[in-house]
Amino acid sequence: MSGASARPDTIAALASGRDRAGIAVIRVSGPGVRQITPAIIGDLPAPRHAVHRSICSAQGAVIDYGLALFFAAPASFTGEDVLELQGHGSPVVADAILARLFELGARPAEAGEFSRRAFENNRLSLDQAEATADVIAAESAAAATAAVRSLEGEFATRANTLTRSLTALRAWIEGALDFPDEEDVDWLADGQIGERLNQLQIDLSSLSREAGQGARLRDGLRIAILGRPNAGKSSLVNTLARRETAIVTTIPGTTRDVVTEQVELNGLPATLVDTAGLRDSDNPIELEGMRRARNAAEHANHVLYVFDAHEGLCATDRTHLDALPAGVGVTLIANKIDLTTETEGGRRTAMAEQSEPVIALSAVTGVGLETLIDHLGADVARGAVRGATFSARRRHLDALARAEQSLQSAATRLVEDGAPELVAQELADAQASIGEITGAVSRDDLLGEIFATFCIGK
Repeated sequence: MSGASARPDTIAALASGRDRAGIAVIRVSGPGVRQITPAIIGDLPAPRHAVHRSICSAQGAVIDYGLALFFAAPASFTGEDVLELQGHGSPVVADAILARLFELGARPAEAGEFSRRAFENNRLSLDQAEATADVIAAESAAAATAAVRSLEGEFATRANTLTRSLTALRAWIEGALDFPDEEDVDWLADGQIGERLNQLQIDLSSLSREAGQGARLRDGLRIAILGRPNAGKSSLVNTLARRETAIVTTIPGTTRDVVTEQVELNGLPATLVDTAGLRDSDNPIELEGMRRARNAAEHANHVLYVFDAHEGLCATDRTHLDALPAGVGVTLIANKIDLTTETEGGRRTAMAEQSEPVIALSAVTGVGLETLIDHLGADVARGAVRGATFSARRRHLDALARAEQSLQSAATRLVEDGAPELVAQELADAQASIGEITGAVSRDDLLGEIFATFCIGK
C-alpha cells in the first residue's frame, strides 16, 4: 500500500443516486478543492461545519441552494481535501452543478475512484474499501451487518494477526539460516517450529471457514434443482420465483440449458438454478444439458432433487444422488402430490427413511411450498451462514486457499526435507497471499478490476 497519494488531479461525481430525490450529494476530492470552492460557493467553510450557501454559475447566477461541508486532508474519506455539496435532488440541477465543477478544473470521477484514493492514502485497507461497496449492495439485513463489520476492520484485524504470526515464525527460521552455529536458534529444537506451524494452520483454517460463511452471506445461496425429466423442476422454480421464468410443458426434456432466478428466502438472497433432466440419452444437446446440470451441482451450496411422488424415488434417482459432490446438502422434493392417491401418499411416507430430508409438495397448487421455504430459510440458509461475522468475496477465499496450501507445503517440507530455507519460502508465499486481502500486497491490474465494480461516486 502506498503512502500519501501523488494524484495531481481533482475529481467530482454525484455520490447519491441518479433518480429524483429529496437531496443530491456531490463530492469533490483532490488538491484543487481549495481553489474551486470560492468560485462556486464563496468562502471556504470551516472544516466539518455544515453551512448554507448559494451554488453559483460562472456568471454568478444561482444554480441551487444547499449545504456545503469541507473536510481537510488528511482527515477525510479519501485522505485528500474533500468538498461535499448537498442540493435539491433534481438530476438536471445536479448535472448543472457538476458542469460548473468541471469548468473549474475538476474531472469526472471514475468508478470507485474515491474509495481507491482512500485505499492509496491509507484511510482504508483493501478489504475495507470492498466492504464499503458491499454495504451499498447488501440485499439483506444480515449481509449489511456483516459488511459493516468488515468496514469496521474485523476481517483486516484477523488477517493482520495471522500476518504477524507468520512474520514471527519466518524471523525465527531465518535466524537459523543466518546463525547456523548458535544453539539458541536451533530451528528444530524442541519441535517449536512444528507446533507454531500447526497453530498457524488451525488459525488460518478458522479464518477461511468464517470467510466462506461471509461470502455466502454476501453472494447468497446457490441452489441447484436436479431430477429426472418431467419431475416438475421448472414448475418449482416458477412457483418459488412467483413468475414464469422457466418454460413448462408435459414433454420430458424441455429444459436443455441452465436457467437461473434470484429469490429471497426468509431474508437471505438465493439463486435458483433450473437444470436439464437427468436420464440416459445419446442426443448431444441433452448430453450437454446434463453436463451443465452436474456442473451446477458442483458449484451449488445445496441441491433440491425433485421426483414425481406418483412414481416414487427409484434406483436411477439414487444413482444420480450418489454421484453428487461430497459435502453438498441435499433435500428430496416429492412433487405432484396433488395427482397422487392415499396409497401413493404412503409411498411418500416410506421415503422418509431416506438419509436426506424429504418434503412433499405440489408446485402447481402450492401445497407444501411454505414448508419448503421454511426449510430452506431456516435449516439450509441460516445453517450455511451461521457464525458469519464479516463479509468476504471470492478473491478473499482464493487468497486464503493459496495461503493454506503454502502452509501445508511448509509442514511437508519440515517433515520430509528438514530444509529451513524451503520452509521459510513457503511461509513467505502464505504471507503474500494473505497480504492480498488487505492490500499490503497488491497489483495495479487487481486494483483496477476491484474498483471498476464500484459506484461512480464512491
